[in-house]
Amino acid sequence: MKIDWAALASVFGVSLVVTVALVGVFTLGIVALSKLSAPAGGATGGSAALARTGAYAAFTACVAAVAYGIYLIVA
Repeated sequence: MKIDWAALASVFGVSLVVTVALVGVFTLGIVALSKLSAPAGGATGGSAALARTGAYAAFTACVAAVAYGIYLIVA
């Protein structure tokens, strides 16, 4: 049995980068939602709408990435 170490390293590197990026995007969504619920000096007016939109966009990107990963596994 011969192992293609370059391909294994490539898969490891790509999965590591995508995992870190996905966690980062999810964290941005959580931070944006926390701006809405901060009791003292929370987001008001236009900044609240911007924070909510950013959070929804971040969570949508996470769902899309997970759905694409499931598609790649199934297909």
